[in-house]
Amino acid sequence: MEHALFGTKHLILIAISALLIVVGAIFAKKLPFKQLCKLMFIVGVVSEIIKIFYYIQANEDTHHGVLPKSDLPFHLCSIQIIFIAILTLTSNEKLHRFLLSFMRPSCLFGGIAAILIATHSSRNGSWLITSQYFLYHVALVIFALWLYTSKEIRFELKDYFNCLKFLLVLLFFSIYINGMLSDGTTTTNFMYVVAPPQDGLPFLNDDKGWLSYILRYASLILFCITISYIAPIIRAIKAKRSGCAASALAVADAEQASVERSER
Repeated sequence: MEHALFGTKHLILIAISALLIVVGAIFAKKLPFKQLCKLMFIVGVVSEIIKIFYYIQANEDTHHGVLPKSDLPFHLCSIQIIFIAILTLTSNEKLHRFLLSFMRPSCLFGGIAAILIATHSSRNGSWLITSQYFLYHVALVIFALWLYTSKEIRFELKDYFNCLKFLLVLLFFSIYINGMLSDGTTTTNFMYVVAPPQDGLPFLNDDKGWLSYILRYASLILFCITISYIAPIIRAIKAKRSGCAASALAVADAEQASVERSER
């Protein structure tokens, strides 16, 4: 049975996901960062194992036990497993900070977008792959909410720029990956830089060609990241204004002192 995007089944899954996010965020808030990373690492590994074996078996007649190219873990949400593994298995604070600057908005908006714009297989596949898909993206949103609400990590303006740098590299990387894996018969669409995630979307569509689509796609991503870092941006602006005001006051005091000395 075909289950449409925002059809009855999908709406039920969205509602369940929202409930799990709320409950999971409350639970995760009590966990220290390292313990949360370990839990996320386990979730990610189990999720990827389920996905690999499911898609190998589902495509056994055509791919003969080989994982299809389109199911490799090069989507935005899939590569988070690699980042979580680095956070769990290494202790380099600068590297952790750099990765988290990107994971903070990408896990939140990427996870929410994946739940709202669910793939065809996740809506119409077996209960196993549907559960894997939605639970994994629920976990990503919970992880992001921890980063937003925890006082353990304070994000600054430099993290915003680090996030943009990382995203730019990732987008170029995804273009090359799609080019290498697309062989004329199989076209991959990792990071959705080739085409929209679904047909008929109101803003993310290629009705006016690829260039128009990719510019709108990039502008939407930039908007989401900027909104994600709006608090650090505002803090930086206020700090700069306060610094300018303090500098101006110091100059005025110095000039006044100079005038008083000359009068003496």
